[in-house]
Amino acid sequence: MASNKAHPKFVVCIQSGEAGDLEARKIYQSLPDEDAARVGYVRIIDESGEDYLYPAKWFLPITLTDTVEKALLAQP
Repeated sequence: MASNKAHPKFVVCIQSGEAGDLEARKIYQSLPDEDAARVGYVRIIDESGEDYLYPAKWFLPITLTDTVEKALLAQP
């Protein structure tokens, strides 16, 4: 039976601009935000642990294996 729970989405930062809470070449979890997407932004859980909007052009979507996703989502 298929799960209704959506899989987390991940992106890689390709440009951090002047955002102090992002690192280029690092993987981040993105959260769904249709309103932000319509105006060219993406909601990211950044280095502060909070979610903020950043320009979508700063990120590329990536697909991870289940094992890697679980490792990234594991609480320390």
